[in-house]
Amino acid sequence: MKEIRIHGRGGQGSVTAAELLAVAAFKDGHYSQAFPSFGVERRGAPVAAFTRIDDIPIRLRSQIYEPDYIIVQDPTLIEVVDVTGGVKPGGKILINSDFSPETFKLDTPAEVMTIDATRIALDIIGLPIMNTVMLGAFAGATGEINIRSIQYAVSERFPGKVGEKNSKAAYEAYKRLEAKR
Repeated sequence: MKEIRIHGRGGQGSVTAAELLAVAAFKDGHYSQAFPSFGVERRGAPVAAFTRIDDIPIRLRSQIYEPDYIIVQDPTLIEVVDVTGGVKPGGKILINSDFSPETFKLDTPAEVMTIDATRIALDIIGLPIMNTVMLGAFAGATGEINIRSIQYAVSERFPGKVGEKNSKAAYEAYKRLEAKR
């Protein structure tokens, strides 16, 4: 089983990203589940969302405490939330940032990667909404999900021009990180 934890702020689409990742995994022929963890948060408050992917039915229903992968949509969360907590050795942490991974000085057994998803979103989508961009980056960095399945999930969720732009942005991020895998 592969477990993914997504950190973001309310309104950044972390829950949607977890759901889209689960749909893409299902499209790839896997079992999957997605769920959020939040209480009375408001827009801008820290939020976590989770996705599990496996080749057999998933019966586990707890939060993810030892993820294989972590996606950080907002790098300012690193100062207020233990985003690296529990990550498995050999895992990957993907941070939305234009800074190099070394800048963050994270004490973690996982590989840290960065991508300026906000810039890609602004350039292609026209808005600083980077959740779909981070999913493309995830597919490129890990190879766990086919980028075409990510694009399918995005296009199904956001039909028309919105889906087309988000799909294109996800593919751009995928290309950038696939080369580093």
